[in-house]
Amino acid sequence: MAPAQSGFSWSNIAVGAAMNMFEVTSLGQPFEVVKTQMASNRSQTMFQALKTVWSRGGVFGFYQGLIPWAWIEASTKGGVLLFTSSEVNKVAKAFGCGPGAAGLAGGMIGGIVQAYATMGFCTCMKTAEITRHKQMEAGVKPPSTWAMFADIFRREGIRGINKGVNAVAIRQCTNWGSRMGFARLAEAPVRTFTGKSEKDKLSPIERIACSSIGGALATWNQPIEVIRVESASEHHKGKPSILSTAAYIYKENGIKGLYRGVSPRILLGVWQTVCMVSFADTVRDWIGTSH
Repeated sequence: MAPAQSGFSWSNIAVGAAMNMFEVTSLGQPFEVVKTQMASNRSQTMFQALKTVWSRGGVFGFYQGLIPWAWIEASTKGGVLLFTSSEVNKVAKAFGCGPGAAGLAGGMIGGIVQAYATMGFCTCMKTAEITRHKQMEAGVKPPSTWAMFADIFRREGIRGINKGVNAVAIRQCTNWGSRMGFARLAEAPVRTFTGKSEKDKLSPIERIACSSIGGALATWNQPIEVIRVESASEHHKGKPSILSTAAYIYKENGIKGLYRGVSPRILLGVWQTVCMVSFADTVRDWIGTSH
C-alpha cells in the first residue's frame, strides 16, 4: 500500500541515490566528460574532443572523475533531488497546480537544494579533474585529484572547493525545473494519443518518450553550463562572477562559445531525465512510493 500523501516519502532518498548512481556509472559520466571537454576547450570540434578524451586512456578516459567525485555527487544529489522534488510536487498539486507546473516547481527547488547541499564541491572537483589536462598539454605534470582538493582548500577554504556553486545552482534550478516540467507536460499529449486518462499509468516506453522530450528541451540553458565550467576550471584563476565569466567567454569565442558542448549535453540531459523521471517512477510504482 502506498504511504499517505501527507507523510514524507523517505524511500525517495534511496531511490534517487540508486538511480543517479546507475545514471552516472553507465552513460552519464562519458557524456559529462565530453561535454566538459568541449565547454572548456571551445575551439575543439566534437571529433577533436572525442579524440582528446580517448587519448587519456581509451575507454577509461571517458570515465575520468567518476571515482570518487562523481560517485560521491551521485549518491548524495540523487537522493536530495528526488526527495525534495517529490515533496514540493505534492504540495504544488495540493494547491491546485497541474502536472507541468508541479513538476517545474519540484525540479527547480530540488535542483537548488542539491546544488548547495552536496553538489557544488563535487562538480568543482570533477571539472578540475577533467580540465587539469590543460597543464599536461603545456608540459606540466598536474597533481593528483586529492592533492588538488587539499591545495584548493588550503588556499581558498570552503569557498574555493565550491567555486562556481552559484552557477551550478542556477544550472540545476533551470535543468531540473525544465526537465521535470517538460517531461510532465509531455505526458498530456501522450495520454491523448494513447487514449489514457490521468488515472492510468503510462507504459515504460511512454515514460521514456516523455523523459526524452523533457531532457532534450532542457538544454536551452547551455550558456549557464559553459559559464560554470569556465568559472570552476583550474586554468581560470581568481574569483570570477557569472557576468564577468560570460563576458570573457563571449570576448574569446563569441556567441557560439556559450553553446559549446550542447550536443553531448542533449544526450546527457535525455539520459539523466530518463533515469531520474521515467525509471524512478517505475521503481517507485514497484515499491509503492508516492510521486
